[in-house]
Amino acid sequence: MRELSIRELLEKYGRMLGLNILAGEAGLDRTINSSDTNRPGLALTGFVELFTVDQIQLLGNTESEYLHSLPDTRKHEALGIIFQFKIPCVVVTGRDRIVSELRQLADAHGVPLLQSEFSTAKFNHLLHFYLDDIFAPQITVHGTLVDVYGVGLLFSGRSAIGKSEVGLDLVERGHRLVADDVVVITRKVQGILVGCSPELLQDHMEIRGIGVLNIKRMFGVRGTRREKRIEVVVHLVDWDDDFEYERVGMEDHVRSILSVELPEIAVPLFPGKAITVIVEAIALNYLLRVEGYHAAKEFNTRLLNEMQARKISRAPHSDRE
Repeated sequence: MRELSIRELLEKYGRMLGLNILAGEAGLDRTINSSDTNRPGLALTGFVELFTVDQIQLLGNTESEYLHSLPDTRKHEALGIIFQFKIPCVVVTGRDRIVSELRQLADAHGVPLLQSEFSTAKFNHLLHFYLDDIFAPQITVHGTLVDVYGVGLLFSGRSAIGKSEVGLDLVERGHRLVADDVVVITRKVQGILVGCSPELLQDHMEIRGIGVLNIKRMFGVRGTRREKRIEVVVHLVDWDDDFEYERVGMEDHVRSILSVELPEIAVPLFPGKAITVIVEAIALNYLLRVEGYHAAKEFNTRLLNEMQARKISRAPHSDRE
């Protein structure tokens, strides 16, 4: 699970989030592992059964008004309830909402006390905007990712089957390499999968018999891109005479990655096969399907209509009546 310290939060995103630290500097190495926040309103009243301790504790207008309504001794008691837990930090939104007891408890427990100049709603929106990508589910897979006609094709298959060679041929034909050998896949919001290359391997490709190539230097900036949404998995397999391969395309297959289902197409390989032309056809056919046109289904409908027409034409005259 990825983590972000409060120190890193302030250094990288403090200005964008309008954050300043007021107390509790000793706890800057405390960490968060999501962009979610918790409003501890009920906890301040003593109900802690559902208190979420591992999230940023956000004190907005409601919590601040409640605290200001309490006598000084009761304020300390109410705030002491949430500070007894190992919380990562406390953020107070808006201006002029800090009570002295907050500073005292933050320093005493080593919990960073932060203030944002933005409203609660705006702070929450910006926090998700900047941190959702950091904490998004991520996985690393072996394969090659290429942008073909704007469609992200992820090539999978056994080692040395030719994924990199196919990718190189596609780049030579004007398409763009995203990642080779190692593809880092991140699940964004709404189930969108985005792939990129590890920084160390970026713009590079390994071709057996040649070695490592710098695709950006060889083909220019048009030959690569930093990241791309993954839309189709192209699984390269060895040709098997005994296997019954898909002929019409009526049956759709899927590959699940990070709980997101992607269409998967198995392409059998044998010497002399124009694999890059087939791959380009896969990308174009996918674009047609996105627009609502399914060639296999249309062909099947035409075939059924033709069979029905021939059946009627061959029927006896009395039957047709």
